[in-house]
Amino acid sequence: MTKHQRWGRAAVVGGSYAGLVTARVLADFFDEVVVLERDRVDADTGSHPGAPQGHHAHAMLAKGGEVLEKLFPGLREELGEAGAPVFDYGEGIDFLLPAGTAPRTRTGVEIQTFTRDGLERRLRRRVLALPQVTLMSGTSCTGLLRDGRGRVSGVAYRRIDGEEAGRGTGAGAELAGAGAELAADLVVDASGRSSSLETWLGDLGVTVPEMRTVKAKVTYTSMNFDRPEEGHPDYFVAYQMLFAPQVARAGVLLAVEGGRWTCSLFGFQQQPPTDDAGYLEFARTLDNPHLADRLKRRSVQEPTYRYTNVDNRWRPYHLVKDWPDRLLAVGDAVCVFNPVYGQGLTVAAMEADLLGGMLARRRAAGRALDGAAREFQRRVGRLVLTPWTLSTNSDLMWNPRRQPAGARFAHWYNGRLFRVAVKDAAVWSRFVRVVNMTASPAVLFHPAVAAKVLATAFSRPAGGR
Repeated sequence: MTKHQRWGRAAVVGGSYAGLVTARVLADFFDEVVVLERDRVDADTGSHPGAPQGHHAHAMLAKGGEVLEKLFPGLREELGEAGAPVFDYGEGIDFLLPAGTAPRTRTGVEIQTFTRDGLERRLRRRVLALPQVTLMSGTSCTGLLRDGRGRVSGVAYRRIDGEEAGRGTGAGAELAGAGAELAADLVVDASGRSSSLETWLGDLGVTVPEMRTVKAKVTYTSMNFDRPEEGHPDYFVAYQMLFAPQVARAGVLLAVEGGRWTCSLFGFQQQPPTDDAGYLEFARTLDNPHLADRLKRRSVQEPTYRYTNVDNRWRPYHLVKDWPDRLLAVGDAVCVFNPVYGQGLTVAAMEADLLGGMLARRRAAGRALDGAAREFQRRVGRLVLTPWTLSTNSDLMWNPRRQPAGARFAHWYNGRLFRVAVKDAAVWSRFVRVVNMTASPAVLFHPAVAAKVLATAFSRPAGGR
């Protein structure tokens, strides 16, 4: 294989966000990329109907935004033209930490806020317009195919309701009525939290270690409403963060496309109401007044949605010793994060970028696909470790009976770090870079920072605002 040659066919199971960004990368390396999607979707579909969190506030961290712009040049401008603002994280967010309000100062970290619906619709249109990509909508995958060498060689599938689901030309149209098997040189599971991959691997005699689960016990209630240009405030995001155990109610307000706000209210072991009066009253109980202030001004609103299934779940595929060749897993099919930390979209984009880099190096070296799958899953395991640790360390603090020493220390350190950050813009900027995955958490333990953090241990007790 030369650096300009392509492999044959890739099959992507799942056409939501992770499946779309993965298909975009694979289109650079394969003659055909077939996306097999259970739900009835097309190029005009926005938020995936199978994504229960799709109606709630979404954050694309700065690192994820960089990767998406690399894969989809002009995406940021396209969203901006629809009204999705771009701003500096420190200047555009009124951020209420447990120790007080964060500095409103330039950090050099630019982000953009939008709805999941607006983002996913634009990604889907672009991906499905690629000549290499074919969508098989209304198609349920039922298992993996394997060749004589033990490699995954395709997927078994069935058409839901027996209806025609292929789009355009290529594999989807050719195979619309041709049986229940699709041969592929590479199979990627991007089917999300409801993935059946562990069962399929079991059918092949492959054992997967027990899934890691950390329960969050947080409920989200969200709505979109009008954002008039007149009298727009000096922020694009107003945020109050959850922090165990003293801050059990929180929320976020995001300026999004279409002249709207997205508001999500959070409650630990309590459910923010879905009725208008109760929703506003819950917002009024928060210490960041901007959420209630904007809510009471609304004149047009969309339906209110509640989401309760926010547990962190990690399927440790990177530990499977006999992982089959030619099989990959990405996105929520590998790891589901509590969405309050905004990590899921960025991690999936980084996984797609990781895959692109690996395939490019193999093609340049004239190497085949064999051996790539296990290496990829191990590297995904390393990629996931940091965001997993950051989110679960916080969520573990809600459970007084399950607080590992490492999580207790991290929580203790963060509580004091926040005291420093509200007074020290340089420390706040470091925290912002870590949260946005553009810097390692190690920068928060630099001696200059650690000295300030430890000094607070002797000033006053850790606590809320």
